[in-house]
Amino acid sequence: MVDAFVGTWKLVESDNFDAYMKALGVNFATRQVGNVTKPTIVISKEDDKIVLKTLSTFKNTEITFRLGEEFDEITPDDRNCKTTVTLEGDKLVHVQKWDGKETTFAREIKDGKMLMTLTFDDIVAVRTYEKA
Repeated sequence: MVDAFVGTWKLVESDNFDAYMKALGVNFATRQVGNVTKPTIVISKEDDKIVLKTLSTFKNTEITFRLGEEFDEITPDDRNCKTTVTLEGDKLVHVQKWDGKETTFAREIKDGKMLMTLTFDDIVAVRTYEKA
């Protein structure tokens, strides 16, 4: 099922992302950049590992992981997280934990687009990507 996510995805729509970043504690200047940046996400598979690259004019990040195995992740806003990515039904669920906090990104394919629902406490943001 991960094969459905493999490809290059360009951000085309973002809803409530500023409130989400603010809830995470991201500073004003970084939020301003985050709100105007249109990242491209490249997802690929290498044997039993998944490689997820986020490319933008602000910052590029890359994580390599196996489904269900915890790994260390440094986020674009410099949080050091313990992260686990799992496949739950048709969703790729990415959970980051740091300082007693937790946020979840659920990626799913709908109508040929990748929807990424970001949840932190009671704040929900949705970012929509189209294949590039």
